[in-house]
Amino acid sequence: MILPRLAPAVSLALLASAGAGVRAEVPAPRDEPYPGVLRIHVDASDVGHRIFRVQETLPAKPGPLTLLYPQWIPGTHEPSGPITKLAGLVVKAGDRILPWLRDPLNVYAFHVDVPRGASEVSVSFQYLSPQNSGEGRVVMTPEMLDLQWSANTIYPAGYYARRIPVQASATFPAGWRIGTALDVASRQGDTVAFRPITYNDLVDSPVYAGKYFKRVDLDPGAKEPVHLDIVADAPEDLAITPAELQAHRALVQQMDKLYGVRHFNHYDFLLSLSRKMGGEGLEHHRCSEDGVGPGYFTAWDQHLMDHSLLPHEFNHSWDGKYRRPADLWTPNFNVPMQDSLLWVYEGQTMYWGYVMPARAGLWTQAQARDMLALLAATYDRGRPGLASWRTVQDTTNDPIIAQRAPLPYRNYQASEDYYAAGLLIWLDVDAKLRELSGGTRSLDDFARAFFGGPDGVWATRTYTFQDVVAGLNRIAPFGWAAFLRERLDGHGPWLGGLEAHGWKLVYTATPSPVEKAMEGAGGGLDLTYSLGLSVGQGGNLRDVLWDGPAFKAGLAPGMRLVAVNGHAYRPALLKNAITDAARSAHPIELLVRNFDEYSTVAISYHGGLQYPHLVRDPARPDTLADVYRAR
Repeated sequence: MILPRLAPAVSLALLASAGAGVRAEVPAPRDEPYPGVLRIHVDASDVGHRIFRVQETLPAKPGPLTLLYPQWIPGTHEPSGPITKLAGLVVKAGDRILPWLRDPLNVYAFHVDVPRGASEVSVSFQYLSPQNSGEGRVVMTPEMLDLQWSANTIYPAGYYARRIPVQASATFPAGWRIGTALDVASRQGDTVAFRPITYNDLVDSPVYAGKYFKRVDLDPGAKEPVHLDIVADAPEDLAITPAELQAHRALVQQMDKLYGVRHFNHYDFLLSLSRKMGGEGLEHHRCSEDGVGPGYFTAWDQHLMDHSLLPHEFNHSWDGKYRRPADLWTPNFNVPMQDSLLWVYEGQTMYWGYVMPARAGLWTQAQARDMLALLAATYDRGRPGLASWRTVQDTTNDPIIAQRAPLPYRNYQASEDYYAAGLLIWLDVDAKLRELSGGTRSLDDFARAFFGGPDGVWATRTYTFQDVVAGLNRIAPFGWAAFLRERLDGHGPWLGGLEAHGWKLVYTATPSPVEKAMEGAGGGLDLTYSLGLSVGQGGNLRDVLWDGPAFKAGLAPGMRLVAVNGHAYRPALLKNAITDAARSAHPIELLVRNFDEYSTVAISYHGGLQYPHLVRDPARPDTLADVYRAR
């Protein structure tokens, strides 16, 4: 028998005895002041066990209380709150332990009955952070940690997150230094108390702490300071050359020239250089979580792809945090988000993440073109799914559908293509703005008008598709709605903007310097545009192009390449075999392992090596050079 839903005041004892068919209400968030202050302390000192220990105290009155563990995490665009890592939850009123009941449908909600006479409750639990990458992103190592408040707090239901005042503190390993957007009120030993803040802004302000730490001023003397806070596996990884420092300072200057205003009182890049702590790129309003390998500074040319990370996340302070899609804004962290405008939020941000490195000197213009060629080739030959059955608009659902899990055939399934295909759409928009205005307007003008706004204003402003269209029309009148919808809802082609900027995509047998550097750094081999596969370290097939030569011969992702034409696999050997096959009629024979079975596969491919490059089209002016030109 299905029992009727009971009123919120029903006791937990009755709920527990009634069975799974009964639920208490989870109070909807209200835009009214929270009566009191949520006090939070996190003990983050147990790096050996990788455990965060949380203690909270919150005002309460007798009756039903619902506590929420954050589920929908900003920047991830998905219900990714790590509820599986929460353990040891105990709720008390004074010395009395209160029973709690997890909501049977909303498993992030915990219902409690507050007894008579109680004016507050205490909550304690542990966040058992991942022990290895198979359990999630590692956030605690012997040398560093990433304290994410969304994973280490519970908060009361029924209020907008921005209306809940918080007093937070944390204890860190002995002697470790911290980087954060939070303002420090005091420090006693290894315990840091932060100045009062709202719960919404606390979740938006993680803390990096480390044994090996360096803080770099990227805008000396600025009214709104910008710092690079670095934690590393070893002290030698913290070394920065004057040229590298200048490029990062130039990034801040170029962002200022683009937007003209700052929507923060200070900003901190939280950068980890580690093989142990998981990589990251997560935006916040006044900081960003950025995680790369230890050679970011010390092996500069081998980490070229990483040079777009900080520009990307910094850009989100304007595009994503200050201005946010209306369907992505939520009043707290347990109301579902919608991602329909991620092609603006992430797509245009990726555009600037590929432009700003050139303007700042993190890349040369030649390197920026090589990076763009690699991206463009993906949508020219490497995304059969978007050319046939999926659209860019549909991929905006991917964070919710797949939660960024690995996919067996990503090139055919498509996955979060609102990023890179979004970049190409905005490159196309830039070219059209220049054409319509006779070269006097560009995407810079739209970005400044749409994401700039009044200086010093932090409060989030939302926007819709119609607002984007109206903003473009204010720069240059045109049928922008149809222009955008054709690209979002169609199946390509994707290279119109590149060609309009005076460049063509071609393929040659020689990899670009950027691709050579990437091969050298990762030990892999990208042969997508020849054999139709990419090989990782140890010969593991990372991806196989749908309906490409390798796919048709029977290869699949996850197999391991053992031998090439009878000889043990080496990357150079496979490349030589492809070159030799272009001069003969003989197939390329590969010995592969699939689980515990070995088989020989013959691939009849004779097109030679194929690497993407951009070449000038002399029939058109080179406006891409202006896109990359420092302001």
